[in-house]
Amino acid sequence: MNKELFEKGLAIRKSVLGAEYVEKSIAAADDFNRPLQELTTEYCWGWCWGRDGLDKKTRSIINLAMISALNRPHELKMHVKGAIANGLTKEEIREVLLQVAIYCGIPAGVDSFRVAKEALAEIGK
Repeated sequence: MNKELFEKGLAIRKSVLGAEYVEKSIAAADDFNRPLQELTTEYCWGWCWGRDGLDKKTRSIINLAMISALNRPHELKMHVKGAIANGLTKEEIREVLLQVAIYCGIPAGVDSFRVAKEALAEIGK
C-alpha cells in the first residue's frame, strides 16, 4: 500500500462523504474486507479523485450518472450527499438524473430519483 496516496485519498474521501461515514466504514473493516477499504481509499479516492484533471463537482456529476446507470442505490445515496458537499445543487442533480432516465431507461431514472430524494431529505435539502 502506498501510504501517501492512502492518506491523500482518506482526506478526499472524508471531504466528499463526511468524516463520520468514512471513519465508521474503516473502523468496521475486518480481515476479510479491510483490503477493499484500503484499495478504495488509495486508488479510487487518492489516485483517481486526487488527480488534477477534473474538479470534485465534475467528478460527482460523472459518478451520479455512472452509479445510477449501474443501479447501485446504496452508493448513489452516498454520492448524492457527496455531490451536495461538492457544490452541486438539487437542480443540477435533477438534470443529471433526467439524463440518466433518457440514456439508461426510465426504470433507472425512477429508481435514481427515489434514492436521490431520500438522500436529499436526510441532509435537509
